[in-house]
Parts: sequence; structure tokens; C-alpha cells
Amino acid sequence: MKNMKNKTRVSAVCALSAAALLTGVTAPIASAAPSHHTGGGQSARAIPFTAAEVTAQDDGSYKVTWKAPGVRKVAVRAGGRTVATGGSAGSVTVRGLRAADRQWFDLVPERGGELRLADRLIQLDGTVNFRDAGGYRTAAGQWVKMGVVYRSDAWDKLTDADLAKLRRLGIEVDYDLRMTSERTAAPDRLPRGVAYVSANVSGDAGGGGWSMPTTAEGAVQMMIDGEKSMVSSDTGKAAYTKVFNGIADDADGSVYHCTAGKDRTGWASATLLTALGVPRATVMKDYLASNDYRAEANAAALAAMPAAQAAVYKPMLDVRAEYLNSGFAEVADAYGSFGTYTKKALGLDAKELRHLKAELLVG
Repeated sequence: MKNMKNKTRVSAVCALSAAALLTGVTAPIASAAPSHHTGGGQSARAIPFTAAEVTAQDDGSYKVTWKAPGVRKVAVRAGGRTVATGGSAGSVTVRGLRAADRQWFDLVPERGGELRLADRLIQLDGTVNFRDAGGYRTAAGQWVKMGVVYRSDAWDKLTDADLAKLRRLGIEVDYDLRMTSERTAAPDRLPRGVAYVSANVSGDAGGGGWSMPTTAEGAVQMMIDGEKSMVSSDTGKAAYTKVFNGIADDADGSVYHCTAGKDRTGWASATLLTALGVPRATVMKDYLASNDYRAEANAAALAAMPAAQAAVYKPMLDVRAEYLNSGFAEVADAYGSFGTYTKKALGLDAKELRHLKAELLVG
């Protein structure tokens, strides 16, 4: 029964990968950006912001929001100048900034450490779900740096302009979470000098020995089984160990991705953020954001199918709370706690976790 259970889970991830291949729709281009080292210069002082976000608007402006209880004045700086001010809570729209690869905003409180943020999405011609893994607050009040670690969908459709932008962003390591068949069919295009690391989460076992679900309920179960396999399978543990040990050694300019950037990549981000102390609700929000970023691509894929087939495929193109929750449930069942999982399954002991937090957290 154990072998059958493992086979089912591996098959689920393989089928999930096949479904992801249907979503290869490219995104429109927009912004632009400085180096990932930008985030590293933030103050080590306690950061008073309990919430903050930068969102690019369709008209080229940026909405900047924040909450900093007990702070009377906050200055919003961009491009070396103050572009807005506000009180302990604010929401401002900033227009007229010079074109840049990526617009960075410094939120400077009258006291305490400042916070550097940008819009999470990295807009490229050849991806729809390439975004910053940082910009979130931990339960302890620190913030995950932006501009250091990224998550993405496949890189096979990157244009020359995309590669130039990624070089300017300072991308250094590409962790490819896909199966061999995916990598062969759609090999990554890499900026010059970027190190490529294969970290095959699902492995290549059973190639063709699985079948696609025939009902929506079966598709949901396949996604749940696939999520659990990412946690407990030997290939999943080996792949994520490779990724997280690499990031722990040198986080700067790291990207991990699969085909759609939502499932294998989603568990990678959920693991990273949880290990850094980000609350579960925030981790879930980041995970579910793939539904928004992939909405157009998924709709196009489903529209190309007969209605009955689309009903079966939709659960595999979605990310849903029950999928991610099944991964965390598998952690609890198999390891007892998340800390034990990171130590025993991923090889991150207390010392390495402290180093990871020192690299990626500010405040």
C-alpha cells in the first residue's frame, strides 16, 4: 500500500505538470529595475510598519499603502526624492516617475527603521508569474527583503529584452523544479552568467504510467496528493534540500520556478516564508496570488477546451487553499512540526536557519 500511495502521489505531480504545460501564455510588458542588492541596505533598527505594499497601476502610477501605529509622519521616497508624505496610516498614488526596470519606494518613518518595497510582479514578455518572494512581515515584526529571492513560472519563452532585464536585476542562480521531460521540451533561456541548477521535485518515475483524472473531484484529489508528495517523496525532499541549502549559502539573486510557477514553486515559497516566520495567513495569500497572476493564461487554456474537459482541468490550473493546507497537514503527519520538517527533510538546522534569517530579514 505504501508503494501504491507514493506512486499515486508522484503520478499526481506528473499529471499536474502536464496540465501546467497548457498555460503557456505570455504576459504584457510594463515596468523596469535596479539590482537585488537594493534591499540589503535597509536599517537594522526595528521597523514600525505593520503593513505596507506597493502596487503598480494600469496607468503607470503606483499605489503605496502602509500602517505604522504610533508614528506621526511617514515620508515616501522614490528616485532619491520625497514623492509623498502621510501619517501613521496612508494610501497615496505616485505618478510621473522616470522609467525604470523596477520602481523602488522607501517608506521612511519619523522614528525606527525604513522599509524598501517595490511592486511584487516582475513584468516580462515571456512570463506571467515571475514575482518577488519578499515584501512580507513576519510574526516577530521583521520584514522579508525584496529584490533578493524570486519565484517564477517557466523561462523558455523569455525574450532578449527579458534576459537583459534579468541581468540588470542581478539574477545569479536559477533553480529549475521541473521534470526532465518538461526541461527537455521547454529548456530555460538564461541570462549570461546565471548558474543553472536542476532540482526535479517530482522525479521522472512512472513516465506515462499515470492517467489524467476524468472528473473535477478526481482532479482536486490529484492536486492534494501532489502537494503531499512534494513534502514526503524522496525526490521532493532532495529537490527542496538542494534549493534551500543553496539559498542559505547565498540568497542573492536566486530564482526557483516550475512550469506554471504555482504548485512546486508555491510549496517552495510557502516553505521559505514559513521558515522565516511569516504568518500562515500571509503565506496563503502569497500562494493564492497565482490565481490572479495566471488568470488570463488559465482562462485562455480553458477556453480552448470543450466544456466538459475544461471542468476537469480547472482544478489543476487553480491554486486552492485546500491544496496548500494538505501540504502543511502532511508536514504535521510525517514530521510532527514544521521545524522538524525543515531539519530532517531539508537539512536546515538551527544554525543554518539563523543564517537564512540574517540574510533575508530586516528590522
